[in-house]
Amino acid sequence: MNIALIGYGKMGQIIEKFAIDRNHEIVLIVDENNRDQVTVEELQQADVAIDFSTPSAVLENIEFCFRANVPLVVGTTGWYDKLDDIKEQCLTHNHTLMYGSNYSIGVNIFFHINKLLAKAMNPYKQYEVQVEEIHHTQKLDAPSGTAITIAEGILENYDSKSSWINNVIGEDEAIPKNNQLLIESHRLEDVPGTHTVLYSSEVDQIEFKHTAHSRSGFALGAVIAAEWLHDKTGFYNVKDMFKFD
Repeated sequence: MNIALIGYGKMGQIIEKFAIDRNHEIVLIVDENNRDQVTVEELQQADVAIDFSTPSAVLENIEFCFRANVPLVVGTTGWYDKLDDIKEQCLTHNHTLMYGSNYSIGVNIFFHINKLLAKAMNPYKQYEVQVEEIHHTQKLDAPSGTAITIAEGILENYDSKSSWINNVIGEDEAIPKNNQLLIESHRLEDVPGTHTVLYSSEVDQIEFKHTAHSRSGFALGAVIAAEWLHDKTGFYNVKDMFKFD
């Protein structure tokens, strides 16, 4: 495949390596230095585009790919308040987009088991549940998109919680109400991503945890997603690639 990379930070550079290793060609790199100069015709050289840019740029990048009618894998988070609008636009005009908070195979297995665990824990009200996430200090959004997906999986299956609330450590502390699921966010140097679900009672604690050792799992998953997406039309979530049930 011919691939366009939109965003060329650390993630974009690792994606480039995996794409080349899997015999794909990077035909275009778009970043903040050349975004205004790249034309629709240049983007149309690509069979698929992969976006790991920033929350402030991603909506414009999606619109750009829609104009070029180039399928797009979006790994950027922090824009999901516009998800319904983008979905409608995508489906109305027969475009192609996949979004997801995390493309790592391991994390998507984690998402699946997280739902099963919440369902198993649901009858046992003596347990208080919360989510913790740790990321590098360059991550601009909090909580992480991955943590939100984890929280949503819990909320779907755990009756005593109806919404989530975020507490960023080092900032003003958010105090959750009884029906709110706490997501605690930490920002530390050089942490690719760690997510933990905690079920705590007076007598014990259950921890369910995923630790990324590098960004490589995210990058490889994004390339696999591009391979899966490039001959399709429609609006997809990364979980559509996985068959766990």
